[in-house]
Amino acid sequence: MIPVPMGFSTGYVLRGDSAMAIDCGIPGRTGSFLKRIESRSLAPEDIELILITHGHSDHVGSACEMKNLTGARIAMHHSEAKWLETPTMPPPPGVTAWGRMFMSLRRFIMPVQEVEAASVDVLIDDEGMSLRDMGIPGRVIWTPGHTMGSVSVLLDSGDAFVGDMAMNMFPLTLRPGLPIFAENIEELRKSWRKLLEAGASRIWPAHGRSFPAETIEKRLERSKHA
Repeated sequence: MIPVPMGFSTGYVLRGDSAMAIDCGIPGRTGSFLKRIESRSLAPEDIELILITHGHSDHVGSACEMKNLTGARIAMHHSEAKWLETPTMPPPPGVTAWGRMFMSLRRFIMPVQEVEAASVDVLIDDEGMSLRDMGIPGRVIWTPGHTMGSVSVLLDSGDAFVGDMAMNMFPLTLRPGLPIFAENIEELRKSWRKLLEAGASRIWPAHGRSFPAETIEKRLERSKHA
């Protein structure tokens, strides 16, 4: 597993019999991606699949460039492919006081960047998708909530790559936990329970460092009694 800094967010590369990338960062980050994979003895053409967790610009921004560089197929949930093929997807509402304030200040904190459209080759349905054909012991799971087409990657090891289902990065959050933005926070909680029941033990968010799944379990337990 290779973390790849992509501006405001982190992408990941998973390596099995072939390799796949998870998320594409903001526009103009292909150079960072290339430098990181080459440092791990991977060539661009080794990447066979680019999985995008959801359609926000800080996750699809460099998708077109990365696809042209690698020749890889792009995979997204069927409900969000349109947000890459005809960018861009509207941001979700804040679900905390800071989230709502952040969104009101968003144009100053995170100026909107133009995303170059790209075609989506693999449409993931609600049942998800196995990665075993790539020699990667895991699967893609539909995890709606942050957006209704969000997906996560869960490996047999318990490592879960969750996009924006969790956050652990200033100025978004001061400690690991649930996101401060979501289209449907109740659906997001259900998705977390699904991931935890499926064996998620280590969480790798797009924004911030990894953390143990017990952190999310505690947040969900507190929310039940709030």
